[in-house]
Amino acid sequence: MASILGGFLRRLTGGGDEDAEGSGAAAGPAMAYNGYTIQPAPRRDRGQWLTAGTISKDFPDGPKSQYFVRAETHASPDLASEFAVVKAKQIIDERGDLLFKDYAPPPPKD
Repeated sequence: MASILGGFLRRLTGGGDEDAEGSGAAAGPAMAYNGYTIQPAPRRDRGQWLTAGTISKDFPDGPKSQYFVRAETHASPDLASEFAVVKAKQIIDERGDLLFKDYAPPPPKD
């Protein structure tokens, strides 16, 4: 039970997936949409690909970005990338700059 919960928490917080060799795929090409940049970044999960990516925007006080991952799975990274763009546009249309309201920059990497 503890290992199941631990695996769930790792995936929820962006940690590794135990049965994926390199959980990420080569990210799809970034695209501009209504002043935002969408960067698809599908993630491998149990033989399927999760819809995931980053939405970013430049502000006067510097660039901000927000990572998203959805539960939808796809048979290939290309399909997951295409759907990530659709979902990112939906997120932008629904939330706009509120997406970055509680923005905290990522911690520095060692």
